[in-house]
Amino acid sequence: MRIRHSAVSGTFYPDSCEDIEHYIAHFTTTMPKLTCEGLPKALIVPHAGYIYSGITANIAYHLTASKLHNIERVVVIGPSHRVYLDGASIALYDVFETPCANIAVDLELCLTLKQHFDFITFLPEAHSEHSTEVQMPFIRHYFPQAKIIECVYGNLAAEKLSMLIDKLLEDAQTLIVISTDLSHFYTQEEAVKLDTVSIKAISTLNYEALDTCEACGITGVKGLVMSALKYHLTPHFLDYCTSYERSKDASRVVGYASFVLT
Repeated sequence: MRIRHSAVSGTFYPDSCEDIEHYIAHFTTTMPKLTCEGLPKALIVPHAGYIYSGITANIAYHLTASKLHNIERVVVIGPSHRVYLDGASIALYDVFETPCANIAVDLELCLTLKQHFDFITFLPEAHSEHSTEVQMPFIRHYFPQAKIIECVYGNLAAEKLSMLIDKLLEDAQTLIVISTDLSHFYTQEEAVKLDTVSIKAISTLNYEALDTCEACGITGVKGLVMSALKYHLTPHFLDYCTSYERSKDASRVVGYASFVLT
């Protein structure tokens, strides 16, 4: 059996299932009550350590799970932080390891997508990637029966990534997760100003305005916005925070936001 082993458990998130469940329970008890019209098709969530952005990500997963009960697969799309990559890599493993149990990979669909899109390959070293991995314990918790697909992208045009998202949106039982943080290492005041621009651009599906936005996963965001315009999806802004709320260091912060698109 080919296993996509955890690379950042114990650092970005706990390596104990009990501790993960404790985190999620805490996040859930402190989250605001939110609603949105329609059924979620895609999420935008952050990917920092759970102590920094877990509460913001959890809001999106919790809201989605409350509305969807028939998800067969979750496709997680995130930027490569460690490995230079032309195009995108899709994880051709049998299972994805998490502290709470392995998650089955939808290998059949992975192979179909790899064959269909010439920019998709399989580069094993690209999959020790935290932007995608930190989503997996949330997926295991909220969608325990779902299979997963991990897609890591590097040097890739948003237009091409949007073609992949278009294909995935054809299936009502597929949930798409776009992983990104927002601005990096500005002061708290500067970060809030910059991130407000990004949040407004996503909330209004203003593709051109995204060119002025700062986000490590901006290609994924652009690809989703492009597809959302074609499929007439509606974005719902859920939460925003920065690392300052945990670190209390206002001199160099990272911004985090979550959205659901219906």
